[in-house]
Formats: sequence, C-alpha cells, structure tokens
Amino acid sequence: MTDKPFYLTGDEPSDKFLAENPLALLIGMVLDQQIPMERAFGGPYILSQRLSIPLEPQAIVKLDPEILEDVFSQKPALHRFPKAMAERVWALCEIVAESYDCDASSIWSSALSGEELLDRLEGLPGFGTMKAKIFLALLAKKLKVKPEGWREAANPYGQPGVFMSVADIDSPESLLRVRAYKAHMKADKKVGE
Repeated sequence: MTDKPFYLTGDEPSDKFLAENPLALLIGMVLDQQIPMERAFGGPYILSQRLSIPLEPQAIVKLDPEILEDVFSQKPALHRFPKAMAERVWALCEIVAESYDCDASSIWSSALSGEELLDRLEGLPGFGTMKAKIFLALLAKKLKVKPEGWREAANPYGQPGVFMSVADIDSPESLLRVRAYKAHMKADKKVGE
C-alpha cells in the first residue's frame, strides 16, 4: 500500500500491518481519540491477533457486535472506551462492506476531488471534520493519494513541512515535533479559556 514506512506505533509489526491494510489504517484513525496515538494505531494489529477471523469488513460485520465488544474489552482493553469504539469499528466495517464493496481503499481511490474525499471521510463513524482532514493529509503525504484540491480540503494539515498531526510522523524525531506542537496548541487553548 505504501513505499514509505509508517512510524505510528513504534512497533514494526503494527506499523507494517497499517501500511499493508487500508481497513487497519482506518480503524487506527477511529481509535485515535483520548488515548496515546501509538496505542490507537497499534489497536488494529492487536485486534487482528485477538480475532479468530480476518480483519476484513465482511468478516467483522458478520460478528455479533457484542462479540466485538468483548474482544475490545479483553485485558488490556484496546481503548479507554471499549464498548463505544467496538460499536464504531463495527459501523465502519458495515459502511465499507455496503458502500465500498468491502474495499476500504476505494473510499479514497475512487474520490474525484479532495472535497469529495473529505465528505466521504466525514461520513465515517468517529470522523469529525478535523479527523477527516488529518486522515486526508495522511493519505496524501504517506500514500500519495492526491485528488485535485486535496491540500485545500485538508487545510491546515496538508501543508508541507509542518509537524501538526499523525500525517507528519515518519520518525521518532517527527513524533516528538508533533507532540510539541500539540502541547503548544493545548496550552494556547487553556490560556484562551
């Protein structure tokens, strides 16, 4: 899926799994909320190890949602909110199965413009506007998915040479720079309150 190595988890098998599995990458982005990024993006690999089925949309949708919730809740839990995230992942897989012919990558590969891709991403469970823009930037910067107008649709995360989000991480150093940016933004927000 990508020629550039991912560096989102600090764990080579987990990063490789994300790079090779579009659904895993989407699930990692869903989980990237109120937990450390490395844990969120490492979640799909752990999920794949815990399941007795492949990490594929049609296989997940055939599962009873309570079974998926149990898998998320096994210790250590895959997320701080295992029930809510299991529900989101199940709903995500349902959309991919029904609307994208079980191919998560077709969400972005068939989009004709950055705006269309942003709209598609915003329609996924757990993807608000900011998360959708970050994921769009990640697709462009890491996977070279660049439909016309992608940079404007992903603004400000599509800018080159910035260290604002997961889209900009490709090394331990860039991870530290993104963390510093986020800490700075959080501090600025507190000052403004």
